[in-house]
Amino acid sequence: MIRKATARDLPAIAAIYDRIHDAEASGAIRTGWLRGVYPTEETARAALAAGDLFVLEDGGAIVAAARINREQVDVYARVNWRYPASDGEVMVLHTLTVDPPMAGKGYGRQFVEFYERHALENGCPVLRIDTNAKNAAARAMYAKHGYIESGVVPTVFNGIPDVMLVCLEKRVSENS
Repeated sequence: MIRKATARDLPAIAAIYDRIHDAEASGAIRTGWLRGVYPTEETARAALAAGDLFVLEDGGAIVAAARINREQVDVYARVNWRYPASDGEVMVLHTLTVDPPMAGKGYGRQFVEFYERHALENGCPVLRIDTNAKNAAARAMYAKHGYIESGVVPTVFNGIPDVMLVCLEKRVSENS
């Protein structure tokens, strides 16, 4: 079940971030994220305060989280988007995280499908996502779901220097 997060969910979300940072440090995964920089509990706390933090719960446990809103990061202005759209027509998926021990069970797919439905329900047919170029797993998952890489932009992203930010997009309709 995917639902809006509550303050009670913050420790579980922060623990997922920690396990992702642990997996990154061990070389098990490559996200390009930095412990203590991004994402942190404050990342989740800010999303919660804005009312756009969502969690995926399975068996009473939080197994995934993401922020979904209309906020396009500044670097998006440097991308030659295939689907030009007004700010009101664009929904953005930020900081999609799946607890590493739960990877490969379809939770990322469920979140992307929820995001697409949520966007349509809120009048946003254009979807945008970004990821670090180092995150091959995320890039593959998004491609599998029909997202097109519209640009790779060098930037400092969420406090992380030297990021090659892959910007992806997809257009959806009620019939897709």
